[in-house]
Amino acid sequence: MSGASLTLRPGRLLALVGESGCGKSVLAGAIMGLLPANAEVAGRVLLDGLDLLDASERVLRDRVRGRRVGLVPQSAATHLTPVRRVGAQLAEAVRRLRPGADPGAVVAELADRVGLPTAMLDRYPHELSGGTAQRVGMAAALAGRPPVLLADEPTAGLDRPLVDRTVDLLAAMAADGHAVLLITHDLRAARRVATDVAVMYASRLVEVGPADELFADPWHPYTRGLLGALPDRGFAPIPGHPPELSALPTGCGFDRRRPDLHTCTPDPRLTWHEARAVACAPVPAGMVPC
Repeated sequence: MSGASLTLRPGRLLALVGESGCGKSVLAGAIMGLLPANAEVAGRVLLDGLDLLDASERVLRDRVRGRRVGLVPQSAATHLTPVRRVGAQLAEAVRRLRPGADPGAVVAELADRVGLPTAMLDRYPHELSGGTAQRVGMAAALAGRPPVLLADEPTAGLDRPLVDRTVDLLAAMAADGHAVLLITHDLRAARRVATDVAVMYASRLVEVGPADELFADPWHPYTRGLLGALPDRGFAPIPGHPPELSALPTGCGFDRRRPDLHTCTPDPRLTWHEARAVACAPVPAGMVPC
């Protein structure tokens, strides 16, 4: 991704949305320091004055991961040790992240918080349903009481009722004071729980704003196209395909996909208009840039 600027705030859930492959998960990997060794990252990710992009692996391991930033992964069952019971794995996370705490009591508290039946703690990962495994993943992400939660496609492969339950749990975490980043290509899930939304196209942010305003009145034609593909908005897919991330065009590039709707400017950066921002697109009359 390139030129992205986002702010996570306690008590709010920011949904980063866009088609698969646009670079959303790269952001989570960069924040956690989990990108491949040959990845090149520039910029800053600030958390309480600490630049996570400049931090050493030791600092990330001992001070950040699990303690200040919790990760809810996609397909949580694949991140669990297959030969150990779920409760034992959560207890190990508690011992590592919260020395001196009673692992049994904390695991019971975490299970209750995410709606995980205590009977599931004695099961192995392969004995869990997809939705139950995601609850385990959320409990693990909360084990160290991190103020920031990153949820990277946590609803992938789940049916709609489980999707709703999973994102409702994330919304509850935000309501408890966490700063939550939900990375998803599921616009319906984002619309259900997000307080703020950032839209990514071909590795670049094209629109950012409060969720209720953005969903009610999208400014960028790509955002309008995404919403138009929802079942209740006409179920009309965006024609064509996004550009390859290894050969990005100038501007946001959406004009090459829908030249009838959009003409990009050479500069793809966001322009802020009060609480909202948009790239390469006109804004409603009367909106004054900040």
